[in-house]
Amino acid sequence: MPQKTFLYNPKQNPVRRNWHYIDAKDQVLGRMATRVATLLRGKHKPSYTSFVDGGDFVVITNAARVRLTGHKMDQKFYFSHSGWAGGKKVTPIKRQMERDPRKVVYLAVKRMIHGNRLRSRQLARLKIFPGAETPGVPRPAKAG
Repeated sequence: MPQKTFLYNPKQNPVRRNWHYIDAKDQVLGRMATRVATLLRGKHKPSYTSFVDGGDFVVITNAARVRLTGHKMDQKFYFSHSGWAGGKKVTPIKRQMERDPRKVVYLAVKRMIHGNRLRSRQLARLKIFPGAETPGVPRPAKAG
């Protein structure tokens, strides 16, 4: 019996988006970022099709308390260049965590997603908060 792969049409497939709440407290940055990227892309769903934006919403709290393994807090840095002579900017991750820990988590997730036309739409469904408060985001239903 031959099995056929069914590809969902973006116009005909109604996308049902769920909300996932992740507490980043004491979680390893890279492992959490891969899990979040999978949820944003929709690879955890049986209806996954690579060219269809079928991912879910992801809310990350306590981004300031994310954990880095090894000596990354002292050795890792972010590099950017303006294109002009002498226009390089090197920012250590320790300083970036003090300034805005949301950017560290955002860049980790962004770099786990393919750089195509869908990436900006997928990243728009990512909400990151440095603390436990999530203003303007629906709260998860309490079980019990």
